[in-house]
Amino acid sequence: MSRIGKRELVIPDGVTVTVDNNTVTVKGPKGELSYEKSNIITVEEVEGKIITKRPNDAKATKQLHGTTNALINNMIKGVKEGYTKELEAIGVGYRFQVQGNKISINAGYSHPVVIDVPAGLKAEQTSNTEITISGIDKQRVAEFAANIRSVREPEPYKGKGIRYKGEYVRRKEGKKAAK
Repeated sequence: MSRIGKRELVIPDGVTVTVDNNTVTVKGPKGELSYEKSNIITVEEVEGKIITKRPNDAKATKQLHGTTNALINNMIKGVKEGYTKELEAIGVGYRFQVQGNKISINAGYSHPVVIDVPAGLKAEQTSNTEITISGIDKQRVAEFAANIRSVREPEPYKGKGIRYKGEYVRRKEGKKAAK
C-alpha cells in the first residue's frame, strides 16, 4: 500500500478544502488553488482531514493515489505558507535586475536577457547577484526558477553561472592540472 497515498492530510486553521466531482479547491490566506483529479481516485474530507482512496491495486491506480495526495498536500501548504526559490549568479559581471514584472539578467552574453515574471509569482532582488522567486503554486515557482537558471547553467570548470542558493556544483580539473 502506498504510504504517501494513505497519509491523512490535516487541514490547518484558515484553510478550506472543497471537493466537487473531480475538482479539489483549496482556499487560504495567501490565495486559492484548484486541481482537476482523476475519476479513479476518491477524495473525502472527514473531521478536518483529507483522505484519498483508490478502488484497486493496479499499478496506474497506485501511482495516481500517491500523486493526488502529494499534490493536494502541496496546495494546502502553498495557500497557507507559500513557496520560495532562491537563485544566485556567480561570475564577474553576472547580476540580476528586477524592474516591475521583468527580470533583466546579465550573464556573460553581449546583451541582457529579459524575462517576464508570470502572473501569480513574485520576484524580489535580495542583492545584485541574488534573487528570490515566491508564490503559492509549487510547480510554477520551481518551473520559473528553472527557466531563469537555464539562461546560464553553472559550468564545471570555474563554477560560473546561475544556480540555486546552496546548490553544489561538482568541479572538474582543467587541462593544466591533468598533466
